[in-house]
Amino acid sequence: MSRQIGYALIGLGDLARRAVLPAFAQAQGNSRLVAVVSGDRAKAQTIAQQFRATAYLYDELRQCLQRDDVDAVYLTLPNSMHCDYAVEAARAGAHVLCETPMAITADECRRMMRTCQTNRVKLMIAYRLHFHPAHRRVLELVRDGSIGVPKTFSSDFTTRLSSPDDIRLQRRLGGGTVYDLGVTCVNTVRTLFGAEPAQVMAMTARTTRRYGGDVDESAVALIRFPDEQLSHFHSSFGEAPRAEFTIFGEEGYLRLTNAYAQDVPMTLERVEHSRVEEEYFEPIDQFAALVGYFSDCVLQNVPPEPSGYDGLQDVRTVEAIYRSSRDGRPVALPRMARVETAATPAAAGRRGGLENRQAS
Repeated sequence: MSRQIGYALIGLGDLARRAVLPAFAQAQGNSRLVAVVSGDRAKAQTIAQQFRATAYLYDELRQCLQRDDVDAVYLTLPNSMHCDYAVEAARAGAHVLCETPMAITADECRRMMRTCQTNRVKLMIAYRLHFHPAHRRVLELVRDGSIGVPKTFSSDFTTRLSSPDDIRLQRRLGGGTVYDLGVTCVNTVRTLFGAEPAQVMAMTARTTRRYGGDVDESAVALIRFPDEQLSHFHSSFGEAPRAEFTIFGEEGYLRLTNAYAQDVPMTLERVEHSRVEEEYFEPIDQFAALVGYFSDCVLQNVPPEPSGYDGLQDVRTVEAIYRSSRDGRPVALPRMARVETAATPAAAGRRGGLENRQAS
């Protein structure tokens, strides 16, 4: 079990350069970067030299996947490219770690899941916050009944994009605030409620001229869960940065500030019967924890989570949000059975106790 999992990093955009590449230096115990794949040869060669990897172009992917030391891929591509590259990797026998959102449509998610299952490779969606102590603490308090029965989840996740060329502003690449920001809010509330959305109602506002994009600049979504639980979130590309959520219960509430941030401290405010307590969490390398966990799942041959099922449920919800905004009416989400094999208790424990949800 001392073997390392070799990765090909596919996509060398800002996230890959700023966060994913440095994470491999921290996850060296069971993971190593052996190849990088990009549409820019000069960029790929420069990064490959820096990280002692081999550079490939996108049209050389098959050659890359044929290497004996490429066991897995980490996809940090534009959203619209996730499905095709995941399918190509799975067919070559490589395990797939995919950035969020899993894909653009639920049908693409299902295709990714089928291909990975057919080729007996593992598929995991890179919700890095599942590995942060602050998020694990919130989940622990909710499940321990600290605030009573959880009733409502509220979140704001906003940023300000400076370049009209940002891929998040291009529809053909899967841009939009709900795909980029809102999907994280959706996954967070699904995890905290331990339930699946039943109905959504949403409104979106188009990008302004200063961006020149053709996607939503901001969105407000309402989500109804079974058992009378409600959620709402607000996402934006054109407002002052904010990343916060609050979960309200019958006996109190929990508020996490900087909740979706990567490299800043998080503060958890816990209010019960007018008593206020605060917990402070230093930044951690969430991406290194993510990569290390996925490699461990491959080495131990256990199903990783968040799984393709989670990615599919989140994308189904995002699609419903956009449909509701377009049609101006609520959209129901039919219940969907979970067909995947659940992760073993040992796997769940390694990532901090995020227990499996029951099929809805």
